[in-house]
Amino acid sequence: MALEATFRTLSVQLRKLCDTLNAVLLTVGDRPPNRGTALADGLESKLLDLLGCLGSARSAAKAARSAVGAVKDLDRARRALAKCQEAFHQAEQKFVNELLSYESLKDLTSLGSERGGEWKHWAASMKDAIEQARQPFEETSNAVAVCWQELAERLGTMNISVRANGVVQNLKGEGSAAPKREQSCAGTL
Repeated sequence: MALEATFRTLSVQLRKLCDTLNAVLLTVGDRPPNRGTALADGLESKLLDLLGCLGSARSAAKAARSAVGAVKDLDRARRALAKCQEAFHQAEQKFVNELLSYESLKDLTSLGSERGGEWKHWAASMKDAIEQARQPFEETSNAVAVCWQELAERLGTMNISVRANGVVQNLKGEGSAAPKREQSCAGTL
């Protein structure tokens, strides 16, 4: 896949992930109006934090995509991709540890069981929405990995040639110059 297309795919995956999490956020907002809970408020706060991390990842992905565009500044693309990966990884860890964790899903189930009625339906909807976000996270993680692979391949095609020419002094003190030796070290990085 072309480098530009790979980075475009990453941007699309990040946007899809944000759309999915915004849908989860809407589900949080659809909680029953009577007797709000700290659990629902906490979920909302965690989702907003997650979306903030992903906003940073999207900005970095955009910078990386522009760097591999017409200019082909691969070093700038590498740095931007590293920032994107860091922000995405932070969001992914928050998702797994704070929303998808056994404890979090158990708390939702308990809330639904304790309060019953509308809360039971809301809790089930929340669990489904959170679990549906798992796939976009996996797809985005794969897109980040493919970007690194493409970037490494592109950087690997660059050749560097080193030439060393030297004069060697005769150890007998005769001061004659040895013939020039040429060494070439060409390879791929």
